[in-house]
Amino acid sequence: MKQRKIEYADLSHIALDPKNPRLGRSAHQKNLAQDEIFDLMRDWSLEELATSFLESGFWAHEAVLCVEEEIHGDDRLVVIEGNRRIAALKRLKKAYDGDETSRKWLEIIEGIQEPEKLFSEVPFIRLEERGEVDAFLGFRHVTGIKEWAPPEKAQFIAKLIDQNGLSYRDVMRQIGSKTPTVQRNYIAYSILMQMEETEGLDVGKVEDKFSVLFLSLARTDVRNFLGLREKFEVPPEQVQPPISEEFVPRLKEYSRWLFGDDENAPVVTDSRQVDKFSKVLASDEGLDYLRTVRRPSLEKAFVIAGGDQEELYELMTTAAYNVEEALSSIHHYAGDEKLIRIVQRLSSNVAQLNKIFEI
Repeated sequence: MKQRKIEYADLSHIALDPKNPRLGRSAHQKNLAQDEIFDLMRDWSLEELATSFLESGFWAHEAVLCVEEEIHGDDRLVVIEGNRRIAALKRLKKAYDGDETSRKWLEIIEGIQEPEKLFSEVPFIRLEERGEVDAFLGFRHVTGIKEWAPPEKAQFIAKLIDQNGLSYRDVMRQIGSKTPTVQRNYIAYSILMQMEETEGLDVGKVEDKFSVLFLSLARTDVRNFLGLREKFEVPPEQVQPPISEEFVPRLKEYSRWLFGDDENAPVVTDSRQVDKFSKVLASDEGLDYLRTVRRPSLEKAFVIAGGDQEELYELMTTAAYNVEEALSSIHHYAGDEKLIRIVQRLSSNVAQLNKIFEI
């Protein structure tokens, strides 16, 4: 970003950003008025900021970043970075003007005279256009300490690629993330957009669990099930649409099992179950179970898919090694009663194994 000087403006001249990623996609589509944006931000933990402003003021080093844009017919200074600070100021101003009914906010200003110039000289830095701070916003909110929610991060990455024409590597350099992470975010968000246009899918449920969608795409079996494998081998301009027409029926199944719908609870209830889910998707038997049982269980589907086989290999291999290690010195304790009981139990289990495997 170019070196720019700090300016000052009256709070009434500064507008909240209707395109703020934290508001979510649904809000962006409604072209919200300022009062509507303000209402959405009421629960954004503004009280701590307001208290800080009253105690210490609004320092110049906290200057918000603004761009001059037209909003509902008026040219305004629109906040690109610092919307929470401005929302906190606006709510404080309402409290001092007698327009705030919240007891909590009235207590914040109780006994404190309205600070001189707090609302009339708000520090800001004027930008020529939004793109000037894309790198800063990406580093701060995608990989930095003030992270946006998963779908907001992915939406920002998609904007850099689709609107600014950046490659995965360009975005990686700009926001400080890893290229595979950028790629997976972009493809996950592209799938979300395709789901929105696919009849019968509840995108709201998907967006609420976007991180699960993102995590699942790291699994090769999920990519194969959705016909996505080649989309991870091409540049972003060749990704659209991520799911080809022949795989849309599978996309609907994937969405139902992973996120649920109005009639079905999700089969996957925790992000830690994504590995098991991916193994089920790779099994004809596991898929048949998911498709035919009215209320399928992921654990049962996993067993049917043979997913516990690797775990059994590990359990039996560890047991065999432990017994072999014990044999090196156990003869010294042949008369020990506790060891005798353990060996009897082990012998019984081995006899059962011999019976199962006909050894």
